Amino acid sequence: MKKYSYIGISFIVLIFGIWFFPKIMNRLEGDNIKYDTRLDNSKELNFIKLNGDKKKVPDFVFQNQDNLFISNEDFLGKVFVVEFFFTSCPSICIEMNKNMKILDKEFGNREDFGIASFTIDPEYDTPKVLKEYAELVEVNSKNWHFLTGEVSDIYDLSNSGFNIFSSINPNVAGGFEHQGFFALIDQNGYIRSRDNGMGSPIVYYLGIEEKNSDRQGIDMLKEDILKLLNDGV
Repeated sequence: MKKYSYIGISFIVLIFGIWFFPKIMNRLEGDNIKYDTRLDNSKELNFIKLNGDKKKVPDFVFQNQDNLFISNEDFLGKVFVVEFFFTSCPSICIEMNKNMKILDKEFGNREDFGIASFTIDPEYDTPKVLKEYAELVEVNSKNWHFLTGEVSDIYDLSNSGFNIFSSINPNVAGGFEHQGFFALIDQNGYIRSRDNGMGSPIVYYLGIEEKNSDRQGIDMLKEDILKLLNDGV
């Protein structure tokens, strides 16, 4: 009796495999197509929506490396990129600002482009320290602002305003942890990004190298900055 049971189970498994395996392959092939679409910026860039409303950069006022107060209004009419970093960061910030320098070299001579780099270590990163860092990075654009201010204001902007995680953590290298994302902002202050291939925005661009990927976040970001600059909003 067990012999016939095993035969019956084997038959069911065989039928299941014949029916289901092609569907898995079709799904995988479909996913590959969708992934390729994610790397295609032929469509209009998405707005990021929260509760149905297009998400804008929150109001802010911080001090830059030249001791000037810079607000979100100073970026109106410009396409700009936002990051959260700190000058003594021993890890991802180095790669992030290496990639940000690519954007500075590509678009830094344009009046309609800017960069906002917010330090998450404002107690150490004074305007003087940020000025020295900007010189070390060899900043090209006069619209690349390294910004510092009150600790609570910066962390509120990062974690609540942009939903980009940053935190003080004495147990990690450098004493701080944060996500290595770049945010793309259009001329009217709205956060924008390309589609992920499944009808949703990718939201943020990875500012560090993504292993096993033939297209990096910085490559996609360059394309999408140019799209906003050329096509407007």
